[in-house]
Amino acid sequence: MKFIRFTANSTTYKGTIEGREIKEIIGDIFGVWEYTGKTFDKNDVKLLAPLEPNQIIGIGANFVSKVEELPKELPEIPVFFFKPTSSVIGPEEDIIIPGGIKEIKFESELAVIIGKEAKNISENDVLDYVFGYTVGNDVTAPQFFHEAGHWTIGKSFDTFTPLGPVIETELDPSEVIVEARLDGVEKQNSSTELMIVPIRKMISYLSKVMTLKQGDVILTGSPVGAEFVGAGSIIECEIKGIGTLKNTFAAVRESQLNR
Repeated sequence: MKFIRFTANSTTYKGTIEGREIKEIIGDIFGVWEYTGKTFDKNDVKLLAPLEPNQIIGIGANFVSKVEELPKELPEIPVFFFKPTSSVIGPEEDIIIPGGIKEIKFESELAVIIGKEAKNISENDVLDYVFGYTVGNDVTAPQFFHEAGHWTIGKSFDTFTPLGPVIETELDPSEVIVEARLDGVEKQNSSTELMIVPIRKMISYLSKVMTLKQGDVILTGSPVGAEFVGAGSIIECEIKGIGTLKNTFAAVRESQLNR
């Protein structure tokens, strides 16, 4: 099932979507919800990020370019980082390039949405705690990485976490191909089998460090091919079965700098 958030006539709704038809729902998508009987046409609404995350956790440097490059031993401590929920935007919204720089990087990723509290879970049980999946773009400004290796600032600017267009609850993450097209030219196209730390292992590991909560979003890493882009470029991050997350890069405006 595909869950969405959207606006119509200045009102925000939740719903499910199939083709062009949207059915409004009320309630908790993670628990009890129901249809209201109200429907919309996809062309008459604006899609938002499909959820308002509880928190966002990303994993860094998690793809190789071919199976032969996968390490025989996994890192003892994988590289994880947090992104603020204020960085989330939805489909068709502009990604704003911070003042003082002209380029930033896109990073197309499979995003996992946690559906219930998870603590000390085994790798075998991980998918029992997953509600669904969406497409994420882990936008990054490496120019703001700290010289000691801290990534937080370079990952945290407003608009740096596009999510969408839907949450798909029926997806096999082992069969996913993560793609990205920049101005119509393919830049990323990799299967999740090229992940260094597989999804089950990364979520199990995280659950042993922290209690994962309902609505947490885990960005599972970006394939080889991410590159710097400037204002005016259009990025399309796609995962078959979920959809395409399309955004345009834009320069920061004078009024935004003076806030």
